[in-house]
Amino acid sequence: MTAVELSNQFPELEQSLLKYANRLRLNSEDSKDLIQETFLKVLLNRDKFEDRGYLKAWTFTIMRNTFINNYRHNVLQNTYCDRTDDSFFINSTPASDSDNPHSAYSFIELKQCVEQLNIKFRIPFKMYVEGYKYQEIADSVNLKLGTVKSRIFLARKALMNQLGI
Repeated sequence: MTAVELSNQFPELEQSLLKYANRLRLNSEDSKDLIQETFLKVLLNRDKFEDRGYLKAWTFTIMRNTFINNYRHNVLQNTYCDRTDDSFFINSTPASDSDNPHSAYSFIELKQCVEQLNIKFRIPFKMYVEGYKYQEIADSVNLKLGTVKSRIFLARKALMNQLGI
């Protein structure tokens, strides 16, 4: 199917796609952007389209997948659109735990509690907190994988009991 043939069918599809896009998005402008992006992808991938009878279904699938990919991308980027007149994009970064004095005290208290753990629980737990994977911990302390998981679980449980959580 040529690009001209395909683009001649877009007006017929547009109303159905707009209804579907409005169910996915609250903002009508975002819906129109999603439709434009969908039409662009349809045109760019027209060589992959095989059965002419299912153009509407194929287009809806492309729109749904585009919406999902955009949503995931926005979640990962933590980007929020400010709906004021200026429409600034704000990158949301989580606040650091060390920003206030109470959390610094909590960190010191946690560190003391971890140091009070039995060494057989403390070493695997500290390695886990530092980012080591279970298998790496098991290899370095010469234990079975199940034992490492169990000790980390028991260390967490002991810490929660010490802290009264």
